[in-house]
Amino acid sequence: MKLSLPLTPLLLCLFLLLISSLSQLQGLTPKCDDDDDNNHTSTLKVFHIFNPCSPFKPQTPISWEQTILQLQEKDQKRMDYLSSLVARRSVVPIASGRQITQSPTYIVRAKIGTPKQTLLMAMDTSNDVAWVPCTGCLGCSSSTAFAPSKSTTFRSVRCGASQCKQAPNPRCGGSACAFNLTYGSSSVAASLVQDTVTLATDPIPAYTFGCIRKATGSSVPPQGLLGLGRGPLALLSQTQKLYQSTFSYCLPSFKALNFSGSLRLGPVAQPKRIKFTPLLRNPRRSSLYYVNLVAIRVGRRIVDIPPPALAFNPTTGAGTIFDSGTVFTRLVEPAYIAVRNEFRRRVGRKIAVTTLGGFDTCYTVPIVAPTITFMFSGMNVTLPTDNILIHSTAGGITCLAMAAAPDNVNSVLNVIANMQQQNHRVLFDVPNSRLGVAREPCT
Repeated sequence: MKLSLPLTPLLLCLFLLLISSLSQLQGLTPKCDDDDDNNHTSTLKVFHIFNPCSPFKPQTPISWEQTILQLQEKDQKRMDYLSSLVARRSVVPIASGRQITQSPTYIVRAKIGTPKQTLLMAMDTSNDVAWVPCTGCLGCSSSTAFAPSKSTTFRSVRCGASQCKQAPNPRCGGSACAFNLTYGSSSVAASLVQDTVTLATDPIPAYTFGCIRKATGSSVPPQGLLGLGRGPLALLSQTQKLYQSTFSYCLPSFKALNFSGSLRLGPVAQPKRIKFTPLLRNPRRSSLYYVNLVAIRVGRRIVDIPPPALAFNPTTGAGTIFDSGTVFTRLVEPAYIAVRNEFRRRVGRKIAVTTLGGFDTCYTVPIVAPTITFMFSGMNVTLPTDNILIHSTAGGITCLAMAAAPDNVNSVLNVIANMQQQNHRVLFDVPNSRLGVAREPCT
C-alpha cells in the first residue's frame, strides 16, 4: 500500500501522455474556438499562456529547462514588484504610480464595446485597474487591439470624475483623464475610458478601464489585463451588485490542451463543501489577498519556522498572500530553508541534490516525495505531488517547485503561487472576508 501512493501521479502522467500522443496521431487539435457565450453562466474559461490555444506561446519550440528558467526569471521580477508594493506603500500616497506584474500567466476572454470586440486578457489578483491596447497605440506589441471608434458605447472619463482620482498616477492634459504606469521594463501611457465589457454572458455597462495609447519596452501583456484585486477600480468594486464581490477560479496545469480552467464570477454555483480561512486586510496595500499562514507540514512533521517569518504585519507588509501571477511559491528565507531541509531529509540524505537555475533542490534519479501541507487559520491545504514537483519532459530531472523570496530588505512576503493552486478551486468571498480552497481537477 505504501508503494501505490507515490506511483499514482506517475501512472496518471503516463496516461495523460498516452492520450496526448493518440490525439496527435489521430490529427486532433485543441478546442481553441470554444466560446464563453455558450455556457449561459457567469463563468469564463481560463488557460495558460503556453497552452497551444494561446497566441502568446513561444513561436519556436523551447526545451523544458528553458521554459522553467523563463518562468523563474519572470517570477523574480514579479516578486520584486510585490515586495515594492508592501514597502513603498508606507511612504507613498495611494494615488501614486506603481509597477505591476511583469508577465501574464493565465488569460481569459473578454468582449469590449458595442458591437463586441474579443480580447484575451491576463487575470491578476494583485492588481486593480483593467487596461487594453487601443488602435493607434505606439509601441504596443499585439496586432489585436480595441478600436474605440467602432464602439457606440465608448466614452472618455472626464478629469473631474471620481474614477480619475482612483487611477494610478492620474493626469489631465485637457478635459479627459489619463494616467501613466510602469510595467516591468515598460512604461505605459493610457486614457481612462468607459465601455460595455462582457464577461461570459454578463454585459457590464460603463466599465472603467485604461485604453493604452503608448507603450515602451516589451513587457506589456499583448491584449491587456483584468484586475481582480480589491481596489476601487477592480472588477469586484465595479460589479458589486452583479457579482457581490465574490469569485473563484480553478487553474489548469501548464500542459492542459483546452480551456479547461475556469473563472467563476458571483456567489451562484460556488462550491458548498469547502474550507475557509479569514482574509486579512493591509491598509497600506488593501488590494492584496492576505491570509494567516500559521505553519507548514512536510510529511507528518510540522517544520520549525521562526514565528516572525509567517506573522502578518500591516506596518511592514509582512505576511502571506495568494497570487495568481506568480508561478512558483516563494517563502521568506527562514521558512523556505526549514521546508527545504525537511523535504531533503524525507527524500533521503544519501540521494544527491543538484540545482536548476534558482531551484536548489533537484534530483536526477526517481524520488518519493513527501506531501507538503500549508496550515492556515481554520484550513489546511495538502498539496499532491503534481503541485510540489516539476519534472523534465524526458524525466531526467525533478525539482521542488518552491524557492526563497528575493534576498533584499523588502523580502517579507510569502506568496502562494499559481503552480501550487493548480487543480484547486480557490474562492474569494470578500463580503464575508474569507478565502476557501478545495481540490478540483480542472485539467
